[in-house]
Amino acid sequence: MRTALTDLLGVEHPLVGFNRSPAVVAAVTNAGGFGVLAASVYSPDELDAQLTWIEEQVEGRPYGVDLLVPEKFVPGDPADLVASMRAQIPDEHFAFVRDLLEKYDIPPAPTVDQQHVAASLTRPGAVALLDTAFRHRISLIASALGTPPPELVARAKEAGVGTAALVGQARHAERQIAAGVDVLVAQGTEAGGHTGTIATMVLTPEIVDIAGDRPVLAAGGIADGRQMAAALALGAAGVWCGSVWLSSAEDVAVQAIKSKFLAASSADTLRSPTRTGKPARQLRTAWHDEWAAPGSPDPLPLPLQPMLVDDAWQRIDAAAEAGHEGALRLESFFVGQVVGSFRDIRPAGEITRTMAADCERRIRELAGRL
Repeated sequence: MRTALTDLLGVEHPLVGFNRSPAVVAAVTNAGGFGVLAASVYSPDELDAQLTWIEEQVEGRPYGVDLLVPEKFVPGDPADLVASMRAQIPDEHFAFVRDLLEKYDIPPAPTVDQQHVAASLTRPGAVALLDTAFRHRISLIASALGTPPPELVARAKEAGVGTAALVGQARHAERQIAAGVDVLVAQGTEAGGHTGTIATMVLTPEIVDIAGDRPVLAAGGIADGRQMAAALALGAAGVWCGSVWLSSAEDVAVQAIKSKFLAASSADTLRSPTRTGKPARQLRTAWHDEWAAPGSPDPLPLPLQPMLVDDAWQRIDAAAEAGHEGALRLESFFVGQVVGSFRDIRPAGEITRTMAADCERRIRELAGRL
């Protein structure tokens, strides 16, 4: 297939694979797609090591990175970022999380690097990751939260690196166009992670109509070739897929959550701010029911909510992997409504090739009906 996206990125398939696991990114790229690494989960040194490894695996093939550069965030004291931000978290929130872990008998685990959590979700932290990314052979930088700062777009253009931005409404796209981004990702509410409320089927053609000559990618609810073909029929130049890789062998999610994904239906997700402070679609579990119960505190804004709960999630993940009953009831992760289509765990390269082949087959079948 040839689209504006394949021409822009120099790839065989108009399929972008977004994941936090470097092995997934490399596998998607090596299978003819375009792998994108979720960079904000890493420190600058960690990101440098991961991008170096990816480049060794892909041998010159193109890949990209995705950064969270929030437009709005709670400020802290750069001299003592963690302490200044933790001081803004009410005692009742600490007590709620502590009591929740005690209720489900979650054992201790190694603590989270709070400095990294705090820094990665602020603009200076994002700039540090950006500096690292530009030292590598990336072909695209995507901004997942809001309009990228002007210096990001200008620096990318100077380096010959494409820019992309996720949008959930027409007004978001208009702001991104004004900012000069090269690719718009129309992310429908079906998607995993941070998402809005408009469905992909409605959002994609709306964004295509205002994008001009910019390629538009459809995201949300796309995990097989039929859905990929539908996105192209809506005018998209390709697809941006995230959740489907959670059913890949290379994804680093613990087996406990992968098993829950395989057992879930498409109705088992919800949008909740209880992990990041912003609405993000994830698998619904007892964790969300506890936060929704009467008397529970409201989630905090970014990045205070992650600082509040990330240590708890380290403990839940570790205990769930060991088969702890209480942790298995709480265990969750970001995932879209396509979780209901997960049947088994497959290599990411196989998923990529199968999606592309099935998409081509479906397009030929439809053309034959004319």
